[in-house]
Amino acid sequence: MKFEIQGEYPVLRCMINRGETIITSSGNMSWMTEGFELETSSQGGLFKGLSRAFSGESMFQNRYKATQDNQEIAFASSLPGKIVHIGMNGREILTQRSAYLASTEGVDFEVALTKKFSTGLLGGEGFVLQRFSGRGDLFLEADGSLVEYDLKHGEALLVDQGNVFMFDNSVTYSIETVKGLRNMMFGGEGAFLVKLLGPGKVTLQTMPISNLAAKIIPYVPTKG
Repeated sequence: MKFEIQGEYPVLRCMINRGETIITSSGNMSWMTEGFELETSSQGGLFKGLSRAFSGESMFQNRYKATQDNQEIAFASSLPGKIVHIGMNGREILTQRSAYLASTEGVDFEVALTKKFSTGLLGGEGFVLQRFSGRGDLFLEADGSLVEYDLKHGEALLVDQGNVFMFDNSVTYSIETVKGLRNMMFGGEGAFLVKLLGPGKVTLQTMPISNLAAKIIPYVPTKG
């Protein structure tokens, strides 16, 4: 398979030959040529399908298998941001909810819950993450631009949970309470921050959908 990521509002264009397959969540495909065979399934069984739905994806996945050579299939981003390619070679990563765009066979996708229940209870949507492992090509969708950190052992970042995009499985994820009642109520950062503790690679996104929605909502007309 060959692929290109193009455009300011990016689209992933994959060129696939006979017998090759690409997998995506239901509804992610934007356009394709005629030489594909589609199979929709829960991919891994009912439990895995339900867990993916819990992580913000569709319960079902679509498998597009090329029946001819030189077939094209495209997946456009849903928001302004980045489409990221990761060559999975035994690596294990965790991402924000709904980061998954597409993958080749051999990439395993499952829901990941934070180790402490209190982290999910206090961290809201951060409780549910997506975990990827295996081998193959993985494509993820990020909101805005990306900034990377390579944390050393014991080195930490405190991050607004919406800005967390991806991190290595070696990075510890927890929730820190903002200190001081006044800071918590009037600081504008909310009551909790995500603590990412190294070692490992961390990738942050600059324009999470939650922040974008908060800016747009005041301008949405309401019935008087």
